[in-house]
Amino acid sequence: MDLFTITEPKAPRTPIIISVPHAGTKFPSEIKSHYKKRMRKHIDDTDWFVHKLYDFASDMGITIIKANLSRWVIDLNRDPESVPLYNDGRLITTNTPITDFYGNKIYKSEDLEPDDTEKNRRLQTYYWPYYQAIETLLNERKEQFEHVVLWDAHSIRHRVSTIQKAPFPDMILGNNNEKTAHPKIINTALESLRSGPFELSHNSPFKGGHITRYFGKPDNNVHALQLEMNKIIYMDDNEITYNTERAQIVKTLLEKTLKNIQLTLSSI
Repeated sequence: MDLFTITEPKAPRTPIIISVPHAGTKFPSEIKSHYKKRMRKHIDDTDWFVHKLYDFASDMGITIIKANLSRWVIDLNRDPESVPLYNDGRLITTNTPITDFYGNKIYKSEDLEPDDTEKNRRLQTYYWPYYQAIETLLNERKEQFEHVVLWDAHSIRHRVSTIQKAPFPDMILGNNNEKTAHPKIINTALESLRSGPFELSHNSPFKGGHITRYFGKPDNNVHALQLEMNKIIYMDDNEITYNTERAQIVKTLLEKTLKNIQLTLSSI
């Protein structure tokens, strides 16, 4: 099983890489039977269809890397030691979660939950290869363009009460309180996203996960941004079905934003 899929650009390369770490739905055969079957039928914490929202990117010269495994196998956007990214009382799942976002158990029994040996195996087998692939892509672009942007693409349910009681904003741009990207890039992203019809929040309630914080080193010419999107802006209200009409509005804004970021990179 391929751990991830890399979609190479159809147009000349640009200095932007898109990462989609949570749209995967596959389970390795050796552990698939460990999970509750009814939970596997609809993996509720999946960032459904996010990669479809960026299907225009290869025509822009952007490379996309998409994880194929479910985040219930390994969560690529968590700290490798499962150090919490937030300390405000919200439910925080680990890099090898044993519950969904609502605290529901995902394994058939406790003895099937990953122990320390299994956690380490998954890190070495599933987690670090994704990071190494991103590192390779970023280094290739840096050699060609000097500066490079990693855009980490996510979505979340309209409301998850274990994280916050209120519904989530339409879009949330995260850069760990402006530490993971050059101010010009952050401002360009904010201005572009605000030009659309969506409510935009900046670093609240999400500041960017481990991928953004790990790779975002503007002093080293690597700039990372995370965009979290409310699922109902591109899916039906039931958050199960892809809504083509809604999605097209999102895609148009995303394309505009990435084009503007590319222009900004040339002025840094």
